[in-house]
Amino acid sequence: MDDGKANALSDAMIDALLGALVKAEGEAAAIVLAGRADKFCAGFDLRTMMSGPEHAKALLHKGSQLLLGLYGIPLPLVVACTGHALAGGALVVLTGDVRIATAGAFRIGLNEVSIGLPVPVLAMELARDRLTAAALPHATLGARIYNPDEAAVAGYVDEVVAADALMPRALAEAARLGALPRAPYKATKQRLRGRTIDYIRTAMEEDLRSLMS
Repeated sequence: MDDGKANALSDAMIDALLGALVKAEGEAAAIVLAGRADKFCAGFDLRTMMSGPEHAKALLHKGSQLLLGLYGIPLPLVVACTGHALAGGALVVLTGDVRIATAGAFRIGLNEVSIGLPVPVLAMELARDRLTAAALPHATLGARIYNPDEAAVAGYVDEVVAADALMPRALAEAARLGALPRAPYKATKQRLRGRTIDYIRTAMEEDLRSLMS
């Protein structure tokens, strides 16, 4: 991901990522998702979010499909968190099967409550699934933002490495996971995450309506 700025989840960015996922499922053994240096993803595009309720709802709906697509994709997904990852960006990190972050003065977390928004059901369920039980209330209710080392303890990422080691490490993990038999990997991932995905899909439309009311 590289829009030359903060890598916000705009319509264009989401469409490009959705297209890349479709292509990957047909061609790839595994996926590495990375951001530009220092800026992994700033979350949903604020210009669209502030342009009116219908635009905001449409972007959130499309972004939710992306997040569920990443979370449930049958291929191995390695997230290389190259820098800041806030709100929707932190959720992208949580979708990875393996999540590796760059060391540095970066901020990772769900800041919704601190900016006057409830944590959506999709975000809550991804957090519940991936974060530690001890970190969950602080990361959601408390809107705590973490540096990379703290994020590893909380469960946002699996490990933290130096910037120059990030992509080699992510590619090595993708090669390792991509060498596993595809059908068992797909079936196991569905068993691991299918129940959460089904719940989110069931609750999502009503949740989006309540967020926009």
